[in-house]
Amino acid sequence: MIKVLEDFFELSEHNTTLKKEVIAGLTTFMTMAYIIFVNPNILNQAGMPFDSVMIATAMAAAFATLCMALLTNYPFALTPGLGLSAYFTYSVVLGMGFSWQEALGAVFISGIIFILLTFTKVRQVIINSMPETLKLSVSAGIGLFIAFIGMQNSGIVVNHGATLVTLGDLTEPATILAIVGLIITGILMAKDIKGSILIGIIAVTILAIPLGVTDMPTSIMKVPDFSVWSKIAFEADIIGVLEKGILTVIFAFLFVDLFDTAATLVGLSQQAGFLDDDGNLPKVDKALLSDSLGTIAGSMMGTPTVTTCIESAAGIAQGGKTGLTGVVVAFCFVLSIFFSPIISIVPSVATAPALIIVGLMMMKNVVNLEWTNIAESLPAFVTIIAMPFTYSIANGISLGFILYPIVKLFHGEGKDVHWIVYLLGILFIIKFIFMSGI
Repeated sequence: MIKVLEDFFELSEHNTTLKKEVIAGLTTFMTMAYIIFVNPNILNQAGMPFDSVMIATAMAAAFATLCMALLTNYPFALTPGLGLSAYFTYSVVLGMGFSWQEALGAVFISGIIFILLTFTKVRQVIINSMPETLKLSVSAGIGLFIAFIGMQNSGIVVNHGATLVTLGDLTEPATILAIVGLIITGILMAKDIKGSILIGIIAVTILAIPLGVTDMPTSIMKVPDFSVWSKIAFEADIIGVLEKGILTVIFAFLFVDLFDTAATLVGLSQQAGFLDDDGNLPKVDKALLSDSLGTIAGSMMGTPTVTTCIESAAGIAQGGKTGLTGVVVAFCFVLSIFFSPIISIVPSVATAPALIIVGLMMMKNVVNLEWTNIAESLPAFVTIIAMPFTYSIANGISLGFILYPIVKLFHGEGKDVHWIVYLLGILFIIKFIFMSGI
């Protein structure tokens, strides 16, 4: 069996081992396991049963991640996007008054359009037309964004009415734990200990129990009631969407996921070293197809848009190089339905250090930017800082695509910019004018 896995996923060709891939998969899952509980919390406010959505979230993530693993042999994991789940709940259902069934129908249609755009090579052309500057800055920007999320989850950075953010209370037990976890993980990585990020997560979780930051599980396993899944599975109201013609909603799901996925794929691929000599991602069509299939399947299972997850960077940082990492993640998502009591005890302060460390690793790409060339450095800088400052990967890449062609044009280098970059810059300007709330 081990030989079959090694041959199928070409482990030796990718200079990796079964052990490395398993550790990478476990690390990725641990950093993104929160989605199993957070996504149902958001969608519950749209009237969807919590237990039903929890099963749908795990199953959709497992299906989409498995598609990515088998179709591309890349170590990327996919889950329902929390930003899109929030838009689904607060804007479409609660704000516009559509039922969650109709909203799921809109997600389904956007998934079909994704597939059409993939087969017609539109999505691939968009990703491959990105200038090297934007590819490098997107990777660094995602790293800064991930680190910012880690700082928030740890309590090191908190909300402030006057300055937006400020230093949190460093005497809080949870924050102390996160800082200890960051130190432990850093020391382990400095000593080149394999699985250091995963060890750090487990160590903080164990320390969190006696400090009251998390609770001991009441049980190890909990057999799920799959009958509750039937309350939301295959309930997407596609006919209702077509009758009401909520094109704005469909476009919003389409637009945000298109560029979130593009940015995340480029950032993760830059980190993993998957881009070719021209800066393009091989098998990008299959990667995008996996994303599309995940979105369609997810809408049928009962969850909004599924997208490539930035937490995959944690597994890549631990040496994950093939789809076997994704298979481990998918397997863990399926198991999570049965072992939810154990998974639920991992606090956000335990995964926060991992996110900060991963952010550090992804920021290394900034050294390759042409900082002395303002035509290259200004769009790159804005792309990088916009992601954490606006709390959106899509906003960062949007502003980058707007600034890059403008600055290059007035710098006398307009002919060097791909025509698609000009087109996207115009589309992003239109998006900010007419869809600023999305």
